Amino acid sequence: MQRRYALKGLAMSLGGLVSLPAWASGWTGNSLGSVSLVSFDEQTLLGEIVETFIPETNTPGAKSLNVHQFALRMIKDCFGEAAQTTLKHGLDLTETTAQQTYTKAFADCDAPKRRDILLKLAASTDPAGKAFIDMIKRLTIQGYTNSEYYLVNVQKFNMAPGFYHGCVPVPKLAVSGTK
Repeated sequence: MQRRYALKGLAMSLGGLVSLPAWASGWTGNSLGSVSLVSFDEQTLLGEIVETFIPETNTPGAKSLNVHQFALRMIKDCFGEAAQTTLKHGLDLTETTAQQTYTKAFADCDAPKRRDILLKLAASTDPAGKAFIDMIKRLTIQGYTNSEYYLVNVQKFNMAPGFYHGCVPVPKLAVSGTK
């Protein structure tokens, strides 16, 4: 009787692992391909937004690691229609907030002004603005920490920790208590 439950659990686990997207861990910008979810201008705007969350310092920023493409791919492949609508509405809301606050496009603002715009969206009464900021911030952090650059250069990720050395000399140990 328990064998049936064990096999059922094993099948569910195996199915879950197979259905996960393989590119979501250790991805590169080239492995994502192009995503036609938004226009080129909106994709550029999203790149500037993720760069505001993780700017370039002595390490590459989110934009140079193509985290915005990761976010678009995740929203298209793994999220529902509501998230895609939130993305498009949030991008429009970001641009209109920048125009209303600083009479400039978001991309033309400097870093403190960009942070201010994103903070205004996160604190706005419009639930779509808060949902957009929360979703993009979460995807930016996820994409950055799962990028190949971060895993290899920052985390020093080793795919197979420990090594098997099959042919090594083993010293003879003196056994105490023997004559």
